[in-house]
Amino acid sequence: MQESTPSDNRHLELRIPGELIDSDSFEAFAENLHAMGTSEETDVDADSITRIAWFPLADDLQQQRASIVSGALLLGIKAEHILLTMLDDDWATAWQKHWTGLPVGQRLWVRPSFCDKPSDDRIDIVLDPGQAFGTGTHATTRLCLESIENYCTRQTPQSVLDMGSGSGLLAIAAGKLGAHGIVAVDYDPLSVEASTVNAKINHVSLTAILGDTPPQNTFELVIANILAEPLIQMAEALAATVSQQLILSGLLQTQVDSIIQAYQAQGLTHLQTRICEEWAAVEFVR
Repeated sequence: MQESTPSDNRHLELRIPGELIDSDSFEAFAENLHAMGTSEETDVDADSITRIAWFPLADDLQQQRASIVSGALLLGIKAEHILLTMLDDDWATAWQKHWTGLPVGQRLWVRPSFCDKPSDDRIDIVLDPGQAFGTGTHATTRLCLESIENYCTRQTPQSVLDMGSGSGLLAIAAGKLGAHGIVAVDYDPLSVEASTVNAKINHVSLTAILGDTPPQNTFELVIANILAEPLIQMAEALAATVSQQLILSGLLQTQVDSIIQAYQAQGLTHLQTRICEEWAAVEFVR
């Protein structure tokens, strides 16, 4: 592993050759380690891709470095392919070089504020980098956005819950698509703050709540893009919030059956499962 000498730096940058890990697995890995953003860099001449992630400096920097490196090693990446660097420039400035936005579904466009919206009729969602993860690049996020769009195309939800909201992207997308009564819940104070700020930027009205359990009231549309284990653990409480439809993601295809079993046991009916690469989104109705 190669590493620079620490100084008065702003963030850690991790680089791993793209052929050693696919983009979705890399983003999931980075998110679990509290990365602020990910991207990829293409070298056309060398016909190669480098995966990049940026991390805020932790109080225990030595432990943070060890966690990042050991996490990559557990994914089967050899130490010589892990480049972890302390950089002086603002991480967001580095991130701006790599992410210019992307279309999602038939109607949405997610972009940072420093990039212009394409001249088409897509619904614009502005999301700048911050300390809460979620810019729409991960397959599970795209699956959720597409499912939200599909629901909002059929009818306008009068109440929405985004459980584990992160940056607030899913809640904001619902609002941009016409939904009302939006609540975003996350256990991380930074995520609650990010959801509030991002909603204001996008002129979406929502209530951001700090917590790790679903609210007691019911919602027409409920979305949770978390991980399979916590989704199974909260199946009873989360299912109780659903009055019409539930969208779950953060799942590998291999975890779909256990999710279906857990939520059918709570009286919900499996509507469909949508797949993107090795990831899945599962939809239920009341």
